[in-house]
Amino acid sequence: MQKIKQVLKEIFITNLGVGKGEKILVFTDKFLTPTVGATLEAAQNIGQAQDLPLRLIAETAYVIGREFTDNMEYCIYNQSGTHGAEPPYELWVKAFGKTIIDKLKAEGLFDKISEKKADNQDISQAEKIISADYKDAVDAVIALSYYSTSHTRFRDFLTRICGTRYASMPMFDEKMLDGAMRVDWTALERKSNIIADAVNKAVTLKINTPNGTDMVIVKNERTAHADTGNLRAKGSFGNLPAGEAYFAPIENLSYGVMVLDWTPTRKLLTPIKLLVKKGNVVDVQGYEEYADVLRKKLSERAEFSNIAELGIGTNNMAIHPENILEAEKIAGTIHIALGDNSSFGGVIKTPFHQDFIFFQPTVILVDGDGRETALIKDGEFHIDLLS
Repeated sequence: MQKIKQVLKEIFITNLGVGKGEKILVFTDKFLTPTVGATLEAAQNIGQAQDLPLRLIAETAYVIGREFTDNMEYCIYNQSGTHGAEPPYELWVKAFGKTIIDKLKAEGLFDKISEKKADNQDISQAEKIISADYKDAVDAVIALSYYSTSHTRFRDFLTRICGTRYASMPMFDEKMLDGAMRVDWTALERKSNIIADAVNKAVTLKINTPNGTDMVIVKNERTAHADTGNLRAKGSFGNLPAGEAYFAPIENLSYGVMVLDWTPTRKLLTPIKLLVKKGNVVDVQGYEEYADVLRKKLSERAEFSNIAELGIGTNNMAIHPENILEAEKIAGTIHIALGDNSSFGGVIKTPFHQDFIFFQPTVILVDGDGRETALIKDGEFHIDLLS
């Protein structure tokens, strides 16, 4: 327990830079029975994820927060069942204040947003309502839910409009305390920014891995962002543990084959192959049980098949591949996500976002003139970029 207290204090001090009197929200989600609302993959791994229960970590964060501010808020709510789904009404009220949420409900906007059915006009109207009066919104969030809220309109409105600092920590577990959270934050910030800057010079990325992954990811004018762990500036958002450069590929253009050796929580016994055409997964090939889980999930909505994100890990203290929160930060790996990308530069709004990790990639950056530069070769960064 002393270890988690020490790391949580660092989050308040180093990562978020919490000041006295600031309003801070800590939240988590609680599991129902594993067969109700949870995916098969989540059900199989609840025991692993709860080695040190997120609820205990969240409650401890709430208590520790009182050392830094006298304005702490806490919320625990029922699981959503999927990453990227909007959180429930009670969390919106805790984060924005009841006045704003009541106005959104009165205009018929809240339900549309919650179901990710809001169109651009609805979003614009909601933005105006929130922008006009967000004095009750929280200053910072520590999101310790199992299911990620990173790719939600909830998070986007908080950071982009209200200026809330947001530490997203889905599936956080105790192994990260002595590893990925012990990184040199200054060095990580420098490295992640360098990688993001390099990616931003490219319009296309070519990716190959030893297991057969062969992808062309079209970036064009999309901006790559750095997830550095420095969440002290107004409106900052990122994961903890941190350490990646990421962007939303242009929809309907990327293509190739993705070969999965890992689910988000375990190593597969045999690989699963995803065929990608025009920016979407069009076929799932494999005999693992998870292949059926994935086929069923992707059949629910066409947008779930969207190639939503390409990320590049930069944290040299991240080592554990069995938890996607840490796995996607492992230096020299890449991850590709399916589903929602509307909160970081894309246009797909859907209640699903799932990352998959790929090891020992070779990543080639292609600029607008067709010049190619190796960013990563067999899992190792190009030394000249980092010197």
